Amino acid sequence: MASLANVEHRNQDATVYVANLDYACTQTVLLELFAQVGKVKSIYMPTDKITGSHNGYGFVEFTDVLDADYAIQILNMIKFYDRPLKLGKSSLRSSKAELWSKDVGANLFIGNLDPIDVDEHLLYDTFSSFGTLLKQPKIMREDNDTNDSKGFGFVSFDNFESSDTAIECMNSQFLCSRQIIVQYAFKKDTTNTNSKDCSSSNHSHERHGSRAERMLAAQRRGLSMTQPAWMTQQQNQNQGLGGMPPPPPPPSTMMGGGGAPPPPTPPLPPPLPPMMQSSQSQSAG
Repeated sequence: MASLANVEHRNQDATVYVANLDYACTQTVLLELFAQVGKVKSIYMPTDKITGSHNGYGFVEFTDVLDADYAIQILNMIKFYDRPLKLGKSSLRSSKAELWSKDVGANLFIGNLDPIDVDEHLLYDTFSSFGTLLKQPKIMREDNDTNDSKGFGFVSFDNFESSDTAIECMNSQFLCSRQIIVQYAFKKDTTNTNSKDCSSSNHSHERHGSRAERMLAAQRRGLSMTQPAWMTQQQNQNQGLGGMPPPPPPPSTMMGGGGAPPPPTPPLPPPLPPMMQSSQSQSAG
């Protein structure tokens, strides 16, 4: 079975996270369930080191990506120990360019961490179940030879829906026998970065997750989805078939050539005098 040491070596595309597990569920039972839909490579269920019980979620790694996708389709929301399972893909974005383009400000502060038992791997396993992480979680550490944890860290998601869910589900919950704090992190103050005190002068008093950040994130997602459609529609309106301009509208029947009014109808000739009418009728006879 998988351990914390090989989290980074998992095939994330072939790994499924499973949430809302009943505490009676074990790794053996979970293996029996997922082995019915594909070949399982490893299973990991984070546990409390004091009580030994799992934390209600786990990770199942398949040997094939298609098996992972199939497991999500078949097993998501099925009743297992009378609780609906919640399945999803566990992934981590590592490209720096992609990180910059996807960073919307969904950055969380995780406080009151156990300095010994909680490391970056455990934070990743805990919070990646709520959505895609932009980068590896970061635990702040002392600048000494021991590299001791300061008891807090940061997690960054690629959308606010995932970060909101993480706060709702994990704030005030116990992780390694400690009640952790999960909330939006303070924004860094770009006007003053000289101070080393992360709680005062080099941080602003505004947290991430603001309405402005959410509006910008929504606009970025909206442009990426709608821009091709309206550009195509505009091109179709400006050009006809074969790249030729559309034909001009037909001239109105109420107008003459060049847009001038039609010429007036010539008047009828006057009637013939009576004498001419009589001679014409006689000659016709």
